[in-house]
Amino acid sequence: MLPTLRPGDRLLLSYRRRPRPGAVVVARLPDGVVAVKRAAERRAGDGGRAGWWLLSDNAAEGSDSRRHGVVADDDVVAVVVMRIWPLWRRRAVPDSTGA
Repeated sequence: MLPTLRPGDRLLLSYRRRPRPGAVVVARLPDGVVAVKRAAERRAGDGGRAGWWLLSDNAAEGSDSRRHGVVADDDVVAVVVMRIWPLWRRRAVPDSTGA
């Protein structure tokens, strides 16, 4: 998730917030990996069920919906609220609009 997040960053998560386009989320990908990704948009998946199209901020690294397809709503487990560590980088994690 470079440049938004860096290795070693600690995050405050909300398990109650609903994702919205542009939000950074924690999701279980179809291969079982739990990863931090950006919720790009809602899309219809297999069987017409709606889910999230998740992307990496760094497209050259890792895998996302371009490889795995739409991620089901139940597999988006949390929304990132803010980075809490390191202290000098402590701040809200911006959505894709910079908010």
